[in-house]
Amino acid sequence: MSLSRIDALLLAQDGLTPVTRVSIEQLQLRKLNALLVREKERGGFYRDLPDHLDSLSALASLPFTTDEDLAHHAPGLLLCSQAEIRRVLSDATSGTTGAAKRVFYTEGDCEHTIELFMAGLGELIFPGSVTMICFPFSGPHGLGELIAEAIERLGARPLKLGAGLSYGEFAKLLEKEKPDTFVGMPVQLLSLLRVCGRGSLRRALISGDACPDAVLRGCEAILQSCLFPHYGSREMALGGAICCSAHEGMHLRENHVIAEIVDEQGRPLPPGERGELVITTIGMEAMPLIRYRTGDYTRVIPGRCPCGSEVLRLDTVRRKETAELAALDEALFSLPFVADYRAERRNGRLHLQILTCGAGVLPAMDAETEVRPARPDDRSLYAGKRKVEET
Repeated sequence: MSLSRIDALLLAQDGLTPVTRVSIEQLQLRKLNALLVREKERGGFYRDLPDHLDSLSALASLPFTTDEDLAHHAPGLLLCSQAEIRRVLSDATSGTTGAAKRVFYTEGDCEHTIELFMAGLGELIFPGSVTMICFPFSGPHGLGELIAEAIERLGARPLKLGAGLSYGEFAKLLEKEKPDTFVGMPVQLLSLLRVCGRGSLRRALISGDACPDAVLRGCEAILQSCLFPHYGSREMALGGAICCSAHEGMHLRENHVIAEIVDEQGRPLPPGERGELVITTIGMEAMPLIRYRTGDYTRVIPGRCPCGSEVLRLDTVRRKETAELAALDEALFSLPFVADYRAERRNGRLHLQILTCGAGVLPAMDAETEVRPARPDDRSLYAGKRKVEET
C-alpha cells in the first residue's frame, strides 16, 4: 500500500516511519523539548517556561500566546538572526492603529511550506496542467509566489493572476489559457463559476477563508468534482493543513504544528468537539510560537482517515464572529442566481449588496437590500476574509 501524501511528507522531512499516532507524538514531544531548550538558551519571550516537558499533555499547563504578544514582543520571539530572515508578514493596513503583529520566516520555513503545498496540490494537478492562482502576489516568498513554485516543481504551469480578477477577465482567461485547476478563495470561485461558467476548469483548491456548505455544494455541482479545502495562516508560515483524496477533513502538518482545541475558558477539548484552535509551531525556524490562540474555530475529526493516514485532520475552520455571516451564506448562496454579496451594518441596520447572475426571488430578510446583475468589470465584493462590516 502506497503512503498517503501527508505521510510521505513526514517521512521526507523528518524520516518518520511508520507514521502512526505513537511515532507522531514522540516526534512532537522531542521537537517541543528541543524548542524549549532553545528558548531558554536564547533568553527571549519564552525564557520563563520550563526547558522540558514529560508529555504532550503537559503543554496545556503553559500560558497562551496572543496577537498582542506578536505585536509588542516580536524581537523576543525570534530564534534566529536578522540575517536569516527571508520574509516578514504584517497585518498592518492604512487603517491600522497601534502596533501590528509581525511574523518572520527563514528560507527553511518557506521551503517546508512549498513542500507542504506540493503534497496538497499533488492531489489535483498533474504535469502539463494549467493552474490559475487567485491569491495575492506580494514579492519573494509571498503566498502566491510559494504556491507558484510548488506548481512548477510538480511540472504544471501556474497562471499568476492575483486576487482581483473581474468576471470579464476570467471569461477571457478561460477562453485563451484553458486552465484546468483553480487555486483561490471559495466564494470568489463560486461567483466566477456562476457568472461565467466553468469553461475548461475541472478541479479547485480553496483556502484563505471559510468555505460555507452552500458554496461547497454550488462549486462542486458546477465543476462536477470535489473541492480540496486547505487551511493556513501567517503563524504557520502560510501552510497548515491539506486535503487528501478522501475529502474528509484537512491533514495537519503535525511535524511542524501541535494542535489543541480549547473551550471558552481555555480548557482542552477532546477530538470531535468544536472550539478554538491553539497551535505550537515546533517546526518553524525563525519564529516558533507556543500555545498561540489563532481565533479560528474548528474540531479534530476523530479516528483514522479513509486514506489510511493517522495524521490529525481538522474540520471546516471559521472565525468565531462569523456566525451571522454563516446564516446569510446558507440563505443566499443556496440560491443559484446569487453570484456574490456583501454584508454591512449601517447604524445598527443590516445592509446587503447582492450581485445576481439570473432571475430569481430572494427570501424575506430583515435587511435593506441593493440588488443588481453582475457586470463584466465587477470583482469579488470582499478583497480578503469575509465578515459583516460595521460602517
